[in-house]
Amino acid sequence: MGHTVSRSKGLPGDGSSEDEHSSSYRRRFIKLMRNHGGSDSVNDEDSKNKKFFTADQFSGIARIELIEAEMEYKDKWFACVSLGEQTCKTVTSDHTYKPVWKSEKKVALEANGPRIARISVFETNRLSKSNLVGYCEIDLTDIFDSDADHTRDTLKLFDPNTTAKSVGNIVVSYSAEDPVATKRSFARRLLAIMDYNEDGQLSLQEFCDLIKAFGNKVASHKLEELFQKADHDGNGVVSADELANLLVTYQGKEVLISKCPVCGEALSVSDSLNDMIHISLCFDEGTGNQIMTGGFLTEKQASYGWMFKLSEWAHVSTYDVGLKSGSNASHILVFDRRTKRIVEELIDRKIVLSLRAIYQSRLGLTLIDKGTRELLQRISNKEGEHMNATDSAKNIPNFIKFFEDRIIVDEFKYPVEHFKTFNEFFIRELQPGARPIAYEDNAYVAVCGADSRLMAFQSEDDSKRFWIKGRKFSVRGLLGDEAYSTGFGEGSLVIFRLAPQDYHRFHVPISGVVGKFIEIPGPLYTVNPIAVNSKYCNVFTENKRVVCIISSEEFGKMAFVAIGATMVGSITFTKNEGDFLKKGDEVFSSNP
Repeated sequence: MGHTVSRSKGLPGDGSSEDEHSSSYRRRFIKLMRNHGGSDSVNDEDSKNKKFFTADQFSGIARIELIEAEMEYKDKWFACVSLGEQTCKTVTSDHTYKPVWKSEKKVALEANGPRIARISVFETNRLSKSNLVGYCEIDLTDIFDSDADHTRDTLKLFDPNTTAKSVGNIVVSYSAEDPVATKRSFARRLLAIMDYNEDGQLSLQEFCDLIKAFGNKVASHKLEELFQKADHDGNGVVSADELANLLVTYQGKEVLISKCPVCGEALSVSDSLNDMIHISLCFDEGTGNQIMTGGFLTEKQASYGWMFKLSEWAHVSTYDVGLKSGSNASHILVFDRRTKRIVEELIDRKIVLSLRAIYQSRLGLTLIDKGTRELLQRISNKEGEHMNATDSAKNIPNFIKFFEDRIIVDEFKYPVEHFKTFNEFFIRELQPGARPIAYEDNAYVAVCGADSRLMAFQSEDDSKRFWIKGRKFSVRGLLGDEAYSTGFGEGSLVIFRLAPQDYHRFHVPISGVVGKFIEIPGPLYTVNPIAVNSKYCNVFTENKRVVCIISSEEFGKMAFVAIGATMVGSITFTKNEGDFLKKGDEVFSSNP
């Protein structure tokens, strides 16, 4: 049973000696909290990326631990965990084929938010970037559905390009607390630090020391009132559940915790839920394990070596997030709808610099107006001829390797050896069923028309406000006078933007009858966001394109526009005017 202290002996806050007494306890408390939390539990980047929750949004806290792995060869290894918009990484192991990390990280989970955590293992290259060797995924939903407190699994690490090949194994442990369990464990951890006699309860003195340690200058009679409020059953001590109820319900009425005792961050005056989440994420589980370094948006960002860190410090490279910063950010970030994870588009850094020089400056605009258009056309034509030659097939393996896990060879209809030219590979077919059609028998549901980065806008105005920054973009300009009608000006706009690694065949989003094909000549600017967001050119209204009107009983008229791009200037339709298409049917392909 916790010991009690009578008021006549003095409570913290009654005088200078008591203030010194309280201050010493506060220092001890903070020292203990830092020992429990670990200096690496929270950093500035984690704080910047922190999400705020309402009670309905918060579904608990998950803990993921990467224990060890067994790889096929010796190297220095580190691993990353990505969940939603958060990525963290372990320390780098010794030179071995059996790296041991014992590194963990806790993350707050959002209701209806990401649940699929991706684990990636890299071989280290400290100078520039490291190489992705294998990956696996875990579904954190399983831990909520399980009766076990935690799950420990040995998982296969798959080759980035094919799940048919295993490159090693990794041992992981993960657990989760629902909101009720989070509240209770939060209180238990606080109670354990001030529970001097380790009886699992707080006496009045221990309770007062705890409140004072949070930096609050509460009068003695107030402390006693708080203690009595917390001591719900009136037995003279405060249990973990009673402390949890006090912290959660009372924080909104009066500030009990003004700053996090682990990282020192100021907490909200009236947001008890997010205060609890914040401090809970700062806590270590007391296992003595390493805490993974957080603050990364993508695993690619986490994999860069010191040269990239130097470029970030010099503000040469940044990871700005947001639709409006698409043209200025040094890295193109994409939201994966399946995993609800942020991934980075793979593009050679030299190409990025070239695109910025051309599309993001007045000088670049001048070059475009003075002859770059014709140059881009000639380059695309020449590249197309080369990619149709048989010796171009030797480029296929390196192309697949560069895009790592973005090209899954298991989905190909034919093996890589089947393709006699690079162009044959570029417009490769997929195995039947590789892209299931959603609600296939319901013609009132439209589907995605391509492997792509999809942007959907309610109106033309929304598209210009959020993403397209061209000088003169309009739906009329996109369709041309021959295809345009008033109804299209009031319609919604969906953009399917393909990247080089994508499956380059397009499928019709709705069922309907194919109308006339209208070819509109133009240059072949890149469709990279660097150009789309440029103030100096209008990719969608200037590039070479073909417009096809599809008439649908369910949706009315839909304008299907195939837009050419640098290195992708050939558009081949596989259907004819008057043909009926069922949604999901292939309609055209594009290649160099």
